Amino acid sequence: MPKRLAVVDSGRCVDCLLCALACSRRFGEGGLARSAIAVRSVGGVEHGFVVIVCRACPDPPCAASCPVGAITKAPVGVRVQPDRCIGCRTCVLSCPFGAVHWDEENGKPVICVHCGLCASFCPHGVIALEEVGGG
Repeated sequence: MPKRLAVVDSGRCVDCLLCALACSRRFGEGGLARSAIAVRSVGGVEHGFVVIVCRACPDPPCAASCPVGAITKAPVGVRVQPDRCIGCRTCVLSCPFGAVHWDEENGKPVICVHCGLCASFCPHGVIALEEVGGG
């Protein structure tokens, strides 16, 4: 059964960024520039943090907005074909969750592929892979 990344308890997030660092390591990088997951403050430690990651929309607006078909629906989430991308950023603008991140160096979108690597590095159980229904 396919799995998708889910934010299971954002109240536990302490903004350690281990999830984002793990994600960037998929590309062999040590920084956060190519991470497909981000953490934003909604008031710091007192008021918490929000984890921003692809929600695996059933009808992804990022894919629908791409004028060249560089983003396609996958069994879970979407896949980016960087060689087709023209760098117009319509995918970034179309995501209602802000989950299409931008690789400034390459001028291409970075979107979660729901591999779960980030979840395995989260020490507080904020994110996890969950099974999704068939179809």
